Amino acid sequence: MYRFLLSRQWVILTLIALVLVPTMIELGFWQFHRHERRVAQNALIEDSVSAKPVPVEQLTSPGHTVPRADYWRPVTATGTFDTAHEVVVRRRTSSDDRIGVHVLTPLVLRDGKIVIVNRGWVPAAADQHSFPAVPPVPKGEVTVTGRLKADETTGASGIKDLKGLPDRQVMLINSRQQAELIGREVLGGYVEQTAPDPADGTIEQIPEPDHDSIGAHMAYAVQWWLFAAGVPVGWVILVRREKRDREAAAAPGAAGPPEPDTAETLATPSR
Repeated sequence: MYRFLLSRQWVILTLIALVLVPTMIELGFWQFHRHERRVAQNALIEDSVSAKPVPVEQLTSPGHTVPRADYWRPVTATGTFDTAHEVVVRRRTSSDDRIGVHVLTPLVLRDGKIVIVNRGWVPAAADQHSFPAVPPVPKGEVTVTGRLKADETTGASGIKDLKGLPDRQVMLINSRQQAELIGREVLGGYVEQTAPDPADGTIEQIPEPDHDSIGAHMAYAVQWWLFAAGVPVGWVILVRREKRDREAAAAPGAAGPPEPDTAETLATPSR
């Protein structure tokens, strides 16, 4: 009674089930690993932002690539802002999802080296070719506190580094690009300013990264694994139903094709 499993229809159905099960299991592990990475990142952010600020020169240097372990570490930098080489980063959003720009201002340190400071978000200009209104920087020497971040790249961020942009406008926050524009040594990475607060509130500083939410990746993983377990169960149910229907059709006394009505046959004149 199970020879029907060798039919074309059942072979195809079985092959589909055999492909679906490992695929769904793999998708479950993919979501599970995303959950693990999110949990690890949240722990890294929490540990980093709660650390004691250290001078930025202790964690980076010209040409240095900021390692993941130092992301979001609080740092301090003392120097004078260089507004002559100030640029804005296009297509950045505010905390309420308005499109604008981030303001990057070089800070010249006491030893002459430069660190790029992301001072925060401001609205974009009325047209894409104009430089937006940027709040002035404090005069004289200033000590900036912020979070150390790694250079942005197209590969890591997905942001296209467009060419031919208007003067003093960029797409990525990248210390190597800024070093070429300025013509001086620039510390690797950049500082996301958190203090001092802007006096007039005309610039919106970057908020602390979220490290509480873990997303729904674990729930998605469990769903995929449940789907994987459901495929063989569904296959068995279908096989048993097919077997039961075939047994019922082969049983003695099973209804065959309907017989013609005798009375109707007799009443029908012959030709």
